[in-house]
Amino acid sequence: MNKKRLGQTDMYVNPIGLGCMGLSHASGYATPKEEAIEVLKKAHEIGYDFYDTAECYTGIYEDGSIANNEEIVGEAIKEFRNEIVLCTKFGVTHMGDHLEFDSSPEKIRASIEGSLKRLQVDCIDLYYQHRMDPKVEPEVVAQTMKELIEEGKIKAWGISETSEEYLRRAHAICPVTAVENRYSMMARWHEGIIEACKELGITYVAFSPMANGALTGAYQDKSQFDNASKQDFRSNMPQYTEEGIKKTNELLEVVNAIGKKHNATSAQISLAWMINKHENVIPIPGSRKIERLASNFQAGSISLSKEEIQEMDDKLNKMEFKVFGGH
Repeated sequence: MNKKRLGQTDMYVNPIGLGCMGLSHASGYATPKEEAIEVLKKAHEIGYDFYDTAECYTGIYEDGSIANNEEIVGEAIKEFRNEIVLCTKFGVTHMGDHLEFDSSPEKIRASIEGSLKRLQVDCIDLYYQHRMDPKVEPEVVAQTMKELIEEGKIKAWGISETSEEYLRRAHAICPVTAVENRYSMMARWHEGIIEACKELGITYVAFSPMANGALTGAYQDKSQFDNASKQDFRSNMPQYTEEGIKKTNELLEVVNAIGKKHNATSAQISLAWMINKHENVIPIPGSRKIERLASNFQAGSISLSKEEIQEMDDKLNKMEFKVFGGH
């Protein structure tokens, strides 16, 4: 399994990264803390070396107490901190039914101190602006990132859910190492930004690479989600309507046919599709289940032919999907 370079830095990671969000946020009641920590430790044993969290990834445990993803990650990685690339994000606050953005220099500096404390580290490897803030110019954010790099509080920075114009303006002030945007077989609207990243020497980190689980084929109706907690956002996603599931299953017929040739699952092929198609893409799937984490990681060893990728693309080009657009 060949490692991939992050942007123009001296940091290299395996081709499949780890999205930690689902342990505490958006997937029902948070995983009990000790169990979540054990999952993250096992992930390292499997080979994961690219851990992704965020300041705003909080949720609720079944007893009603607050689960903080950064605190969970920070506790889990203590023994192998220097063996992974650690990423977190700033600039977003979840306010019930909407998000609030604040990427002012003052807020960024308050956020970095909070994240360093919760993660129990003195430096963050990759620090993302979680969303573009319409009130703050990209040059202002980039200048603040430049200062944080010079101060040794972060090694590199990135932008999540960026537009190409915003990316280019920010990159001109302080080189961007990674863009973290949604990308999967069912969500391809950012492929233009992937090409811009190739031009600029930037890594594209794909969140929700399996369309929030749809491409695993595991979910065939909404009753499988944790609706009791009202914390499982998937039950309201368009890919899990009756029509959405029908379309997904049509795509999975092609994916599974190719998967049989490689003795691989649909989830593995959906990950292998993007990392074989784009040398600068690193997907960051997440799971609470060790066996699924192990299976996802092995997708980094699957080599697809140009013909197989084209076969899937030909099918995708004839289909239109509605999927959830945020994270």
